[in-house]
Amino acid sequence: MQIKDLKFALNAIQWINVKEDPNDLDSASLWRFADPAFVAEYPDVLAQIRDAGFTATMMEVLDTQTLQNYARMIEEAGLQLAPGYVQVPLPSDHGGRLEKGSFERIHWFDQVRRRAEESNYFGLSTVFLAAEVNQQAIRWQKPAIGYDFSQDRLDEITEILDEAVDVLNAEGVRPGLHNHVGTWIETEQEYEHVLGNIDETRLGASFDIGHLEWAGIDAKQAIAKWADRVLDLHVKDLDVDLARRTREEGLSYERATDLGLYREPGLGQLDIVDTLSALPDTFDGWIIIEVDRASMDPNESAKHTARWLADVTA
Repeated sequence: MQIKDLKFALNAIQWINVKEDPNDLDSASLWRFADPAFVAEYPDVLAQIRDAGFTATMMEVLDTQTLQNYARMIEEAGLQLAPGYVQVPLPSDHGGRLEKGSFERIHWFDQVRRRAEESNYFGLSTVFLAAEVNQQAIRWQKPAIGYDFSQDRLDEITEILDEAVDVLNAEGVRPGLHNHVGTWIETEQEYEHVLGNIDETRLGASFDIGHLEWAGIDAKQAIAKWADRVLDLHVKDLDVDLARRTREEGLSYERATDLGLYREPGLGQLDIVDTLSALPDTFDGWIIIEVDRASMDPNESAKHTARWLADVTA
């Protein structure tokens, strides 16, 4: 696959995952999507994505807005939408396992139904499906090494994801399994277990190449191995030495992020272009670029990313 033939979008995460005081690494980390005030700032962020040179952004409808309100924002920004993301919590992390068919179990997938509705509304046929990012879980403190592995837990999350796949498929949306460091699906053994136990006609693979490499997995080899199931990808660059240190020295997810793990494309050590060359010629999904924590002003970060993309696709 030639990189110039791929479809690219930018996640707005540069503006979302920020420090309360950018000059103080020990200040609080903020997730702006969760801030009710952010809806007023969202149009400006979308405009900056467009002005940086991108034509598409990842679908992210805020809890505080309707589909129609979000659609107006996107139209006014002049952007297309790339597939969104849905995470599924593990019941045993939140009080205990849920009996199939119970009121609680049925409502466990309400957010999955919402994402299916959003996807259909905007004409998107795929979605990234992941285990929950739970900052209270032990893996947030000991990421990228499959800490505290439990086959019983892996079977439970596989069963929960299988049910989420059913919910999405029933609405005509095909999910791709998304690996995410710090969750119960972060290692090769874990994502391969899920992919091996859920039929390929129901569940594809939507890897994050940065999270693969952070966990010590060769992203190019992973894409090549699962090429017939790859739907979409998240792409990010990393400080590879810092990623290694998190595995060897036990740095927490948040500490690694604060120290500058994530880099704008071309500023880290991942060979993104070579990795994407493993995609088959038949691939027609989205490549969503993410800079989970910008190393510069978010607007400048987006402009740098757009320049990098223009260079590698020229």
